[in-house]
Amino acid sequence: MSDNITVVRELFASLERGDLPGAIELVGEEVDWQSPVTRTHPPEIPWSRIRRTKQEVGEYFKELGQKVRPEGFKLFQITAQDDRVVVEGQNRGTVHSTGRKYEHDWVMIFSVRDNKIVRLRHYYDTGDLLGSLRSD
Repeated sequence: MSDNITVVRELFASLERGDLPGAIELVGEEVDWQSPVTRTHPPEIPWSRIRRTKQEVGEYFKELGQKVRPEGFKLFQITAQDDRVVVEGQNRGTVHSTGRKYEHDWVMIFSVRDNKIVRLRHYYDTGDLLGSLRSD
């Protein structure tokens, strides 16, 4: 279980360092990676579709980076049981096209097997982000 927490902490550390290849290396070849608006997939959030492979998770981060500049994570609480790691946190950033800032609290639920992330559910209120993405 503590190894699973280490894997998830390393994911966030890699992202903070801007080491996208290092972050992607922590993801399994087959994965179930979903964000909060996966079912509705609003055009303003192109990274919101389901990802099933390590390569698609790389595309997720590329699409995210084309729209927003994340400016740090705060990890408030990490809880693990069996292969699940639940992280409560917050992040903020700036939307490239509008220059607007966003900030939101979130919960991510990871499943880790053999030191690889094989599942992610990411929950956050998309209202703040959508408001920052829209130019009106």
